[in-house]
Amino acid sequence: MAAVDDLQFEEFGDAATSAANPGTTTIHIEGPSESPTHQPGLPRGSGGEEDDELLGNDDSDKTELLAGQKKSSPFWTFEYYQTFFDVDTYQVFDRIKGSLLPIPGKNFVRLYIRSNPDLYGPFWICATLVFAIAISGNLSNFLIHLGEKTYHYVPEFRKVSIAATIIYAYAWLVPLALWGFLMWRNSKVMNIVSYSFLEIVCVYGYSLFIYIPTAVLWIIPQKAVRWILVMIALGISGSVLAMTFWPAVREDNRRIALATIGMIVLLHTLLSVGCLAYFFDAPEMDHLPTTTVAPNQTVGTAK
Repeated sequence: MAAVDDLQFEEFGDAATSAANPGTTTIHIEGPSESPTHQPGLPRGSGGEEDDELLGNDDSDKTELLAGQKKSSPFWTFEYYQTFFDVDTYQVFDRIKGSLLPIPGKNFVRLYIRSNPDLYGPFWICATLVFAIAISGNLSNFLIHLGEKTYHYVPEFRKVSIAATIIYAYAWLVPLALWGFLMWRNSKVMNIVSYSFLEIVCVYGYSLFIYIPTAVLWIIPQKAVRWILVMIALGISGSVLAMTFWPAVREDNRRIALATIGMIVLLHTLLSVGCLAYFFDAPEMDHLPTTTVAPNQTVGTAK
């Protein structure tokens, strides 16, 4: 008890001294059982900022991105185009699976593309399709005329360049025209869904994947089987395009909306049927036997 009274007396004396001499500094040493109740040197908002960083709060990044203030590399640098190929294998396979199994009522862009549109998948799908069509077309021509004595097989390497021109022109020019049309209609009608050019290219690229196994199966030398395969591939890939772009035009004039979807499906049909007709069903003339016609001769009788 005496020790407690002495401690209280000392604290009272310190308080009295501080009141008598306001310029003096009093140092108070806390015991080990006491806990501090306030830290004057810690800002009030620092704890919240650290929690936001740990939780991954990127509101500032989103604000900069929406305001167009986020730094990006110039378009002539390699880093600018590297962002278009920043995608992992899981995302590519997931998008391929989505293009093979379209779900009615589900938007392919919102479900698979919008989070990270890429050019990696569309580029390699188109490249694989080019070689699949060219090689399968040569093999199909060889198998059709196998065993004919008058047929001499000559590889047609020009089919690679022709297939590349057709596939890449379709995968880039058609999305460009569609993007320009949708932008023009967006200025006149407020649509529910709008797509960027990269998203449209991505949709068209992944929708062509179904034609890779189809082109391999086109080697079968049966026209009926080939046409059944092209109708199945056209139905799957065409439904992906129709279900994706219908929400972007359904608020427009009814005739314009139906005409737009009809044109998308028509161009896709022309690509499918054209590749089948040119690379697989084209008549080959080099295996036909050549006939020599003797020139007309006039027979004169000697008199």
